[in-house]
Amino acid sequence: MRPFAMRLFSVVLLLGLVAWQPLRAQSASPYSVTVPVTDTSDAQRGDAFASALSQVLARVAGGQDLRGKPGYDDALKNAAALVLHFQYARAATGMSLSVDFEPGAVRHLVTQLGVVDSVSGKPPVLLMVRGSDGQLMDKAALASLASAAAARGYDVAYADPANAPDPAKVDAADPATLAAINQQYHTGLVLLGSLHNGSADWTLVSGGKSQRWNDKAATEDTLMANAGNGVVDRLGRQLNVIGSTVNDERLWVSGLASAMDYANVLNLLRNDPSVRSVATLGADNDGMLFEVKSVMPADALTANLAASGRLIRGDAHPDTDASLRWLH
Repeated sequence: MRPFAMRLFSVVLLLGLVAWQPLRAQSASPYSVTVPVTDTSDAQRGDAFASALSQVLARVAGGQDLRGKPGYDDALKNAAALVLHFQYARAATGMSLSVDFEPGAVRHLVTQLGVVDSVSGKPPVLLMVRGSDGQLMDKAALASLASAAAARGYDVAYADPANAPDPAKVDAADPATLAAINQQYHTGLVLLGSLHNGSADWTLVSGGKSQRWNDKAATEDTLMANAGNGVVDRLGRQLNVIGSTVNDERLWVSGLASAMDYANVLNLLRNDPSVRSVATLGADNDGMLFEVKSVMPADALTANLAASGRLIRGDAHPDTDASLRWLH
C-alpha cells in the first residue's frame, strides 16, 4: 500500500466509523417492529413474529392489503425464517418484543406476492423525451409514461428545458454530466426518448450503462404508456435480483479524493437493504477495496448502487468481483 493511500486508509477508517454511527441511530427502518406479548413462550413468540411481519409487509407494499395474495398465510407461518434479531423489553402495558427482519428477504417476498415494494429508496427516473419537433416534452405530455411507471413503483423527474443535460453526454456516460444530474435530480437513472410520427427510440441510462429499444403505436399515449412499462421491466431485470444466499463479494471503488468520500461510500453501502455487512480491506491511490456480504450477486449490487447517481460502473480491477467509480 502506497504512503498516501496508507494515510488515507487510516484517516477514513476513523472518519467512516464516526460518520456512520449517528446515521444508524437516526434511521427508522421499515423492517423493524415492536409488538406486545404476554409471555416469552415459543407459541407467543411465533404469533408475535407473524404479527410483526404482517406490519412490515404492509409498509413495504405501500399500505396495500396483501392478505388475499397466494402465499401470504404461509409467509406469516414461516416469519421466523426472516428474522434477523429480536429482543424482549418491559412496556407500560406489560411486555413487548422488538423484531428486525432481513430487508432483502422481505423485499424478495413482496415481489413473490406480486407487489412492487414502495420503501426500497428507489431513485426517480429522469425523463428527457423529445417530440417530433425536437423539443423536450413537458409533464402534461409525459403523463401516460409517468402514470405507467408510478403504477409499478417508480417515480419520475422532469428535465428543466432551460438547463437540460446534453443527451449525447448522458448516453456516453460522461462523469461530469452524470454528477451534475445527481446533484440536481438525485438519480442515476435517465430515460432518453425521441418521437418520430408514431414511433419512438428509447435509451435507458442506468449507472452509466445504456439499454436501447424502439417501439411503434397507434397513438402517442400508447407509446408513452409502453415506455413507462418498458423502463420498469428493464430496471426490474437489472435491479431486483434478490438471491436466497448471502454472497461474499470484493468491491473496488475508485475516485475517492478524501476521507469524506470514503465515509459517504461506506454509508451508501451500509444503507443498501441487500447488504448484510461491509469491511474495508485496503487502499491504493484513489481507490478502496471493500468486502461486501449481500443477498444480491455482484453485478446486480453494482447496478443498484450506481442507480443512486453517486457512482458509475468502473473499469475492471484485478482480484475483484465488481468495480465502481465515485462521482464528484
